[in-house]
Amino acid sequence: QVQLVESGGGLVQAGGSLRLSCAASGRTFRWYGMGWFRQAPGKEREFVSTISPYGRSTYYTDSVKGRFTISRDNGKNTVYLQMNRLKPEDTAVYYCAATSHDAIPQAPYDYWGQGTQVTVSS
Repeated sequence: QVQLVESGGGLVQAGGSLRLSCAASGRTFRWYGMGWFRQAPGKEREFVSTISPYGRSTYYTDSVKGRFTISRDNGKNTVYLQMNRLKPEDTAVYYCAATSHDAIPQAPYDYWGQGTQVTVSS
């Protein structure tokens, strides 16, 4: 089993930056692809980014390309989402997730964190 805990959310002005962290439990962390998702009130959950088990492959949804960067440190059992030039549209609860399948947007994700709130003011 993998347990995930997100942190790093908060309130930031448009144009600012935040770095989200997702700490994972379990010795098999390095075998999982990791993804970031977000959900705003009244909206469906949206895929944001994913990274393969050893960090060699990444994917970003178009709306965050060039602004967000996903990375992982398998030695620390942690995945990160660096968010730059934030926009009000980025406001959401951000969740990290782990998949034992290929780390692609359409993959089923087996484990989910509790989420961390990101609020971007205009």
